[in-house]
Amino acid sequence: MNTPSKTHYDVVIIGGAMMGSSTAWFLTDNPDFDGSVLVVEMDSSYANCSTAHTNSCMRQQFSNKLNVQISQFAADFVKNLRGYMGNDTRVPELDIQNYGYMYLADTDSFADTLRENQKVQLEMGAETQLLSAEEIYSRYPFYNVDDIKLGSINLKDEGYWDGGTVFDWWRRAAKDRGAEYVTNRVVAMDVQESKVYSVTLESGELIGAGQVVNASGPRGALTAKMAGIALPVEPRKRFTWIFSAKQPLNQDLPLTIDPSGVHFRQDGPKTYLAGGPPDLEYDIAVDPSDFNMDHSRWENHVWPIIATRIPQFEAIKVVTEWAGHYAYNTLDQNAVLGAHPEITNFIFLNGFSGHGLQQSPAMGRATAEWLTYGSYRTLDMAPFGFERIAEGRTFEEKAII
Repeated sequence: MNTPSKTHYDVVIIGGAMMGSSTAWFLTDNPDFDGSVLVVEMDSSYANCSTAHTNSCMRQQFSNKLNVQISQFAADFVKNLRGYMGNDTRVPELDIQNYGYMYLADTDSFADTLRENQKVQLEMGAETQLLSAEEIYSRYPFYNVDDIKLGSINLKDEGYWDGGTVFDWWRRAAKDRGAEYVTNRVVAMDVQESKVYSVTLESGELIGAGQVVNASGPRGALTAKMAGIALPVEPRKRFTWIFSAKQPLNQDLPLTIDPSGVHFRQDGPKTYLAGGPPDLEYDIAVDPSDFNMDHSRWENHVWPIIATRIPQFEAIKVVTEWAGHYAYNTLDQNAVLGAHPEITNFIFLNGFSGHGLQQSPAMGRATAEWLTYGSYRTLDMAPFGFERIAEGRTFEEKAII
């Protein structure tokens, strides 16, 4: 459907991918919310959204307690998806492939950071272990650890999960409960007296809005600009490669964060996934419709790093590859959430900088709470508020990938 059935909605969500659909579902799941919801998504195939290009991973290894709590809720939600969905027997039972994240530190300062982060994680209930180079090699003898000072790994609720299935059920259940999805695009907003009164669709309709949620992913700044707001979020390219190895490993490969910034993990029984940014000089804002690969990046940078870290991977072959976008918050690479301090019915759900999929359950729940109550009822997400953007005050998180 391209045309809304009504001319006014209590909540208009701009963007129907992971964050928009999470918010729509949590709204329709809340018995205290009885309003109307319109989700405007420009591409009903979702082929080019960040959700479709994600590596679908989850970790507890953050340095900020709030980010740890956000991932803990995500883990609980995924493992109990059917229960959250009202015990609908059509909903599959999911789990997390807990091969963990392996952070490798090759300097004393990075090792100290891992030690500091572990204290936070243990306090929050994670099971992060610090390993010497010898201990890493004993457990994972395929690694070259000659340059490694310390490793950090957590095997509880950390690894791969099926984000696509969660997204499908959020969208399906939200529609079943009355949220209306249209394939369209918001092209303008009418802002008067510190409020968004209406949005204009590309098809020409003028839709009144009680509250507007910016869930536009890498296009978040373009959406905010329609309301006269400058949002420091831009599309940054990230590349992913799936590869096979002539000599596969005989045990699961943790999601390994090499000191170089390249990361790689188990993907299937005999395939692996690698990811990373462009060259530093090219890690800049791009057009959100630009999905061109840099094919030389693999040959000249990523493959040599992988083969050095895991000599058994000297002979590997790319099976498939793609480019996606981080919705990159240039201030601090963390979320921007909640109402604008002046245009008070404009709600941010932006800037996740690669953390979005694993943070979507908690962020959708929090946004739904804000829309329903005007405050957060579970996790206090105030530290992610737009006020810090206006003040240039960063949300401190040391574990950024």
